[in-house]
Amino acid sequence: MADWGETPEVDWPARPDTSLALNRLGTFDWDLDSGQMHLDDTALEVLDLRPDEFSGTASGLGPRIAPGERARLDARVAQALKDGRSHYGAYFRSRLRDGTPTWTHIQGHILRGPDGRPYRIIGIVRDAAHDPAEPGAGGEEAEGRRRMTGVVERTAAILAHARTVSDVTDTLKDPGALGHLGAISVMLGIVDGARVHLVAEGQLGSYVPEIEYTRIDAAFPMSEAVRTMQAVYLASREEFQLRYPQLWPYIEPLSVRSGVYLPLIAQGRPVGALGLLYAREGDFTAEERNLLVALGSGIAQSLQRAMLFEQEHDLAEGLQRAMLPRRIPEIPGALIAVRYRAARMGRDIGGDWYDVIPLGDGRVGVMIGDVEGHDTDATAVMGQLRIALRAYVAEGHTPGTAMARAAGFLRELETERFATCTYAEIDLGTGMLHIVRAGHLDPVVRRGDGSCHRIQVAGGLPLGLPQGEQSVGGSGYPVTSLEMHPGDTLVLCTDGLIERPGGDPETGMRELMESVRTGPVDVEELADLLCDMVGDAGGGDDMALLLLRRRGTPAPRGGGPLRVRLSPGDPDGPAMARHLIRAAVAAWGAREQADEVVLAADELMTNALVHTDGGAQISLRLTADGRIRIEVEDGSSALPQRREAGDWAVSGRGLLLVDRLAVAWGVEPRGGGKSVWCEFAVPAPPA
Repeated sequence: MADWGETPEVDWPARPDTSLALNRLGTFDWDLDSGQMHLDDTALEVLDLRPDEFSGTASGLGPRIAPGERARLDARVAQALKDGRSHYGAYFRSRLRDGTPTWTHIQGHILRGPDGRPYRIIGIVRDAAHDPAEPGAGGEEAEGRRRMTGVVERTAAILAHARTVSDVTDTLKDPGALGHLGAISVMLGIVDGARVHLVAEGQLGSYVPEIEYTRIDAAFPMSEAVRTMQAVYLASREEFQLRYPQLWPYIEPLSVRSGVYLPLIAQGRPVGALGLLYAREGDFTAEERNLLVALGSGIAQSLQRAMLFEQEHDLAEGLQRAMLPRRIPEIPGALIAVRYRAARMGRDIGGDWYDVIPLGDGRVGVMIGDVEGHDTDATAVMGQLRIALRAYVAEGHTPGTAMARAAGFLRELETERFATCTYAEIDLGTGMLHIVRAGHLDPVVRRGDGSCHRIQVAGGLPLGLPQGEQSVGGSGYPVTSLEMHPGDTLVLCTDGLIERPGGDPETGMRELMESVRTGPVDVEELADLLCDMVGDAGGGDDMALLLLRRRGTPAPRGGGPLRVRLSPGDPDGPAMARHLIRAAVAAWGAREQADEVVLAADELMTNALVHTDGGAQISLRLTADGRIRIEVEDGSSALPQRREAGDWAVSGRGLLLVDRLAVAWGVEPRGGGKSVWCEFAVPAPPA
């Protein structure tokens, strides 16, 4: 080729020296800015293209470039441009019009502007099929070696991302991977005890059930490779027939003339074997054998890694099944649906969980949570935490106290894992719901009228964080109370339900609320719909979901009842009750009486907590005759006595205040305890 050196600016298209055409050297001129490419008549002849077939762009060469070569050529040009070089060259496999394979050589000169930016490439195209120094004659062997080396490198790079045995087998069966080695069939066997299990075979479609399992001591080449940990090379059909007569009936009908069986050795022991069958006849060169051994080593490492991953996955999956509730109990007054879905990316197992706890007296506790991580350790921590929180709840602790104890339990495990969680208790008789949240998502409630709301729950920090990061005073986990009316549905989920690849969690939350609002009424159907929504969106995290619907016919809201449980030693209970009572009184049109109602309620609560054991329950409702009625129930049968307190007495004025403030009050026996009540008149609304 002529040395153009520092070519000055030339017209478009470039007009090369006539001697190039005389030597059957075609030329091309490629404008990088516009993408236009010009081929002279000789270049079109070399590529076996008619002028009307060429589109005038680089993509117009596609019909004449062998599959897989275009990417290699593009990479060669891109690297030359990136490195700032002025020349590049490449051999590539091409095809004539009738499909005959051949070799072509190109060499380009890169023109750059004053700023160094490349804007044009001028070069030559020549037929290299009979070049003695390159592919076509002796050079084809060198190009073949380069091709095999590239295939081994690409296959190793792809297998580096394989996480399961299926990923490994899919890679080996892909014609774009090992197919470039020239093999017409690829087989993978895995050692299974004293047998070799054939798990994949590609390209020939010659799967034979009779040899799916073969003993390691059998007279088969794959068994011999595993047994001796040495590669088995077969250079002819006669060698197949002579050395392995049991295999020969399956090879004879195929166009196989040679083959190699590579042992897959990891950490000094065979984990499987790889078989490659070829249509060509002849022995394998020393360089080919080295490349194949390197290929087998890379596949062995990937296969062992995939097998270990699947073993850990199976262990974690079994742990998760054991740690989650085996069944959800039937709860009178409620419809409950739960779902769990493992992560879709990599099929990981994580620490998501749910639980349903019957509490008696028409009450039920539901929880949902997520332990950090996607491994066996996360699953084990999840199981311990779920059982611990369940135990604290069953002992009778308030939601805030139970959550605080669970946080301490996780810290004591010293796992360096944290967890988010939401726990809710609902009295299905009154509809009062008490929720506590530890760094988790806010719950969602769909009302009986079809409206959907995100409940803002005052939350604490995730479980397991250091003690010093907890809030000062109280349990650190405040309780939020609200009323669930008949037909209302509570939705608790982990963040896997709202995460979207490359998306904002708030977008996922809006999609969740819209699906809840417009979804079916049946809780099981709604749960399925939400799970399908995650699958369609391609969420990458695992997901747990719990739906609870209070049974009954939806009715207009506004008349109560409001009910709050009071536990001895719980400083947050009375304060929360006062807050809810004041809000309810205002909602019922008696805002001006709110102070009197709250004061009376406070006196009744104080009497119950001070003079009885076991706590109490306060309820507030609007009666049919338009009165606000407060009731405080406790477990003591001793009736309260109103008495006159002295000037210096520090107690004894509670019932006196109630008598002066309320329009009526009284005491009613309730089984093993009693209910102390009082009523306030609500002014009639203006006409």
